[in-house]
Amino acid sequence: MEHTEENLIRRKGIYLLPNLFTTAALFCGFYAIITAIHGKFEAAAIAIFVAMIMDGLDGRVARMTNTQSDFGCQYDSLSDMVSFGLAPALMVYLWSLSSLGKIGWFAAFVYTAGTALRLARFNTQAEVADKKYFQGLASPAAAAIIAGMIWVAADYNLNPKDFEIVSLIITITAGLFMVSNIRYHSFKEIDFKNKVPFLTIVGIMLAFAIIFLQPPLVLFGLFTLYGFSGPIYTLLLLKQKRTEKKNVANTQS
Repeated sequence: MEHTEENLIRRKGIYLLPNLFTTAALFCGFYAIITAIHGKFEAAAIAIFVAMIMDGLDGRVARMTNTQSDFGCQYDSLSDMVSFGLAPALMVYLWSLSSLGKIGWFAAFVYTAGTALRLARFNTQAEVADKKYFQGLASPAAAAIIAGMIWVAADYNLNPKDFEIVSLIITITAGLFMVSNIRYHSFKEIDFKNKVPFLTIVGIMLAFAIIFLQPPLVLFGLFTLYGFSGPIYTLLLLKQKRTEKKNVANTQS
């Protein structure tokens, strides 16, 4: 009887370590919203990237410590909605889209709705989806493109009004990419517990050095390339399948 009560109490509790990282990501998203409202867009953009780091760590830590839970999954999605949905949409709206009137808030809503739909689809397909690929652009990557654009503009003291159309296109495109069937590499097959060649560590060191040379420009460039990698990969995959079908048809004839 004592063991049963003890197990019941344990089931009612939550794992502390991974949810600490999720809470940190949620705080970064909230901080990005507050700073964007006060016009501090560079700080808001940096907060989004810190939220990405925290969001990546919570899942890794949960898997490495075997502390995955349904609560953690739902909490992570709610945190992602704030940090990578509402925060970037509000940032880009206050930064440049507000001057476009209804078109501006429509674009911000498309991005926000795209994030919500992307997260809902991911949660419902988590058990059957291929772990190597994402269906649609992941919300952290979409947020990084928007935050990176704003960070680059703030770093170079560029006028937000000059980016009205660009930010409009990027915001709507990012929102639609999230709910598309485009395939993106997830990088989840990387095993951090096994040994790696020495050159891998050297490559990571060089990557960090390149990022720190010009963080806003490098990060914006990397995530923009990742955003375009999905459509390119999907087109190549479709072309490969068509070629295989033609070869099968030629063989049968």
